[in-house]
Amino acid sequence: MLSSINAGPRLDRLPISGFHRRILWLIGGGMFLDSFDIYLAGGVLGALAKSGWSTMQLNATFLSATFVGMLLGALTAGVLGDRKGRKFTYQFNLAIFGLASLAGAFAPNMTWLIVCRFFMGLGLGAEIVVGYGSLGEFVPPAVRGKWSAYLSLITNSALFFSTFLGYLIIPSMGWRAMFAIVGVGALVMWFVRAKMPESPRWLESKGRFDEADAILRAAEAESARGGVLPPVRQMPPVVTRPTTLLDLFTPSQIRRTVVAICVQIGVNVVIYGFIVWVPTFLMKQGIGMASSLGYTTLMSLGGPAGALVGVLVADRIGRKNGMIAVSALAAVVGWAYGHSSSVEMATALGFLLFTLTYLMVALGIATYCPELFATENRMRGNGVAGCAGRIAGILAPQMVVALYASGGIQQVLTTIACVLAAMSIVLALFGIETNRRSLEDIAPNAGGLGTAGLGESEFSGKSQR
Repeated sequence: MLSSINAGPRLDRLPISGFHRRILWLIGGGMFLDSFDIYLAGGVLGALAKSGWSTMQLNATFLSATFVGMLLGALTAGVLGDRKGRKFTYQFNLAIFGLASLAGAFAPNMTWLIVCRFFMGLGLGAEIVVGYGSLGEFVPPAVRGKWSAYLSLITNSALFFSTFLGYLIIPSMGWRAMFAIVGVGALVMWFVRAKMPESPRWLESKGRFDEADAILRAAEAESARGGVLPPVRQMPPVVTRPTTLLDLFTPSQIRRTVVAICVQIGVNVVIYGFIVWVPTFLMKQGIGMASSLGYTTLMSLGGPAGALVGVLVADRIGRKNGMIAVSALAAVVGWAYGHSSSVEMATALGFLLFTLTYLMVALGIATYCPELFATENRMRGNGVAGCAGRIAGILAPQMVVALYASGGIQQVLTTIACVLAAMSIVLALFGIETNRRSLEDIAPNAGGLGTAGLGESEFSGKSQR
């Protein structure tokens, strides 16, 4: 079945309007709560360990349960997102982690809380895959990096708010209030987001042309209020056909899949091998709970700072080269943090490492990974890469416990620096540049999977433009 809807070029020519801003905030609201729920773990686990309600080993199990759930959630979201649609999937997972968070607020013991956290993880892993993968399907290529970084800014601002509220709430009201806040917020957001439109690109890929055209006409009418719209660039008709996970490992796509997996692993090792452990590290070094949460709050300002830098540079320096430079610099800063000689030095280097980490999130996870795949398999590709990141998240807490026991924080940070260096090498050797190119032009040439491939072998040097 052939399409004449031409969804991609029609969306790509639209000037930014209220249509795009609504999409950003509707996706961003759920993503903010998702991130809030993930990052409350740092303060909550520090408080649980301090009070004797939990131990380092149980805390590691809590984090691992989170990522087992996120692993399954990412894979499920990848399949559902490409089969049932972006909208269905992100509403489903938002309800899951909202209800599970409310249940966690009433946990009678650590075992119950770990079980609740597994179900939270199912929804959290799915939200990240679909949220970051969806926005780029609506936004024109000239500003796609900038707007994906905006989404990362909204999402990762939750790092500061989560740690700041933890600093205010946990010492006085206890850790349960943190889960209650995110649970209620997620359910409110579920109702607000119910009217968000489906992706016209996805509808077109499924042969649902009338629905896609109706959404496109509404977006065009809203965007045309500011002036005459540019002409539509004609593209070859889209061929609708079934796709599977196995398509991601065909010769035309394997390189992209491997690069996305490496990016997810590298960034997740930093986040879940260092970021969420900062309060615990500080407490283990003899700093009180309130002070450690205060220092962590200062460092966490690097989360929105990194995303803001992403807004400024994503469409200027490109994704591939930007990720190489930032990951190499983060490796150096991570090593230096592990050898800090004072709390003040550690706080300054921690802020810088937070900033670089969330700049990598903005450039890599929010923007680059979803761009590498065609519409028909975008969520599957993002989900598979996300699963690899979740596996890293499952293993990272256990790694931290072992490394900390043998060599302290220096051993932990040296290992993380090595992982980042390896990621930058993979990007340099195998990465392709996606900056300012339409999703249809980026899509791999796989006999119809994507309307316009690169036109040359994925392993040709010419493809790295």
